[in-house]
Amino acid sequence: MGQGIGIKKVAYVDCPGGGQVVVKNKIAYIGNMSNPDGTTIVDVSDPRHPRTISRLGMVPGTHSHKVRVKNDIMVINREFMATGLAPEGFKGGLGIYDVSKPADPKLICQWETAGKGVHRFDFDGEFAYISSTEEGYVGHIMKIIDLRNPAKPEEVSRWWMPGQWTGGGEVKTWEGANHRCHHPLRMGNRLYTSYWFGGTVILDIEDMSRPKLVSSLHWNGVFPWPTHTALPIPFKVRNRNLMIVADEDVFRSEDQPPAFLWMVDINDETRPVPFGSFQVEGEDGSPRPIYTGCHQPCEIITGTELPVAWFAHGLRVIDFSNPHAVREVASYVPEPTGHLPRAQSNDVTVDERGLMYLLDRVRGLTILERT
Repeated sequence: MGQGIGIKKVAYVDCPGGGQVVVKNKIAYIGNMSNPDGTTIVDVSDPRHPRTISRLGMVPGTHSHKVRVKNDIMVINREFMATGLAPEGFKGGLGIYDVSKPADPKLICQWETAGKGVHRFDFDGEFAYISSTEEGYVGHIMKIIDLRNPAKPEEVSRWWMPGQWTGGGEVKTWEGANHRCHHPLRMGNRLYTSYWFGGTVILDIEDMSRPKLVSSLHWNGVFPWPTHTALPIPFKVRNRNLMIVADEDVFRSEDQPPAFLWMVDINDETRPVPFGSFQVEGEDGSPRPIYTGCHQPCEIITGTELPVAWFAHGLRVIDFSNPHAVREVASYVPEPTGHLPRAQSNDVTVDERGLMYLLDRVRGLTILERT
């Protein structure tokens, strides 16, 4: 049994591990981490008796571990994995499906890009904001793709950190592909974009054909891990505009601290300022293996309590009503069901009923509710 404080388990779905889960109209869509599994679709209309109703596969050497759904359109990423060779002719990019009948998803088209493919992305029902590789660039760049006609996607624009366009003569100042687009999130006419070891950038997309840099922020070099998610809070807290930034607990030695999350003031968006942070109680600086600390906050913010997937620490619900003193108000650590001895909570979302869906990167989806 898992261990919960202020949270209880409603049900468990025994499914392949995954990178992302979204819930629309009481259907959970799970982007699986590794082939041969691609996307698992689960009916959660009765959350105590979830039913898997459809599965999509992926070929060896590839994965589609991210998924978004809006207006009966499902978009998944198609990406080469770090190890393994894909079949000849495979192209990374996006898979676009009609899920008006979730039990019978229909492929509309595959949008292709050069290189490794697409990693994370946002989708508002009309446009996708993606982290994508492209010929002539080092690492993933940000692209905006028009999906208003999902059968004929069109690139609207792209933005990259100066130095990435080596094909155009730019010279990068970092090692390898360390500075690369990781995760764009749209709110209003802004993209809040994590940029891995390049930190966070805020982009103005009022003119979608010409994204413009508003500001950037990074602490990489001081701390060892990359920036995973920049999540704007859609309302003022204590009369300030704020952003939550989550780093990912990878690329560090065991004697370095696990990743945590930050509170960032963006009241003046041209000068973002970190002013607070949150770490799980009990992380005292003792050596820890990677995949112990922070990974991904829930991207649906409905109040000042926010669920966060915290790798080996499972689900942590934080309260940022006082952003200067973020505190934990509930937690749940699921029992590992994969081949690892620890939980590896990778993603979390909520539905309109307030239920939480905690996805393990190795195996299993746990449905939870606050008590």
